[in-house]
Amino acid sequence: MQFHRYRSPIGNLILAADNGFLCYCLWEDSMDNQLLNDWEEDKITHDTVLTEACRQMDEYFSGARKSFSLPLKPIGTVFQQHAWQALQKIPYGKTISYAEEARLMNSPKAVRAVGNANRHNPLMIIIPCHRVVGSNGHIGGYVGGTERKEWLYRFENVCHKAIDTRFLFYYLYTRKQMFRIRKISYNNQK
Repeated sequence: MQFHRYRSPIGNLILAADNGFLCYCLWEDSMDNQLLNDWEEDKITHDTVLTEACRQMDEYFSGARKSFSLPLKPIGTVFQQHAWQALQKIPYGKTISYAEEARLMNSPKAVRAVGNANRHNPLMIIIPCHRVVGSNGHIGGYVGGTERKEWLYRFENVCHKAIDTRFLFYYLYTRKQMFRIRKISYNNQK
């Protein structure tokens, strides 16, 4: 397994790939250091999956990317895999509760198991477990720390609204132009 250290605005992420698949994206300060001892840092070969993952991370943190398009191979149990697939259905800038995620998985009574599966998500940000909150609206836990989860939530929410705002301004501008055209046409008909 080869890894690369990615410097995000909220801390270092360790991206690790094996045989053409991204397997891990973990917060460096909250991961098991034994993993790093067993992996080789990609300083020479510049693994294409790791390079692409870093490029997409740059786009994500600049607000230009809303989802990731990478070959993924998260390592976990069948239930964890199912939970992580459900996470990937949560739209950018939106949140759902752990109970809603359990319902998405057709396991409505497995709320705690869903939370536990999310806690073991090996692909932070890429598989967006930070988009899941408590049913009471509280931010809930996050392996990278609740401060990071809060930051990611606010970041995505602001970027999502910025896109909506740009669309709104464009829509209002075009409506204004159409109104002017109608007004000119109406005045010419008099």
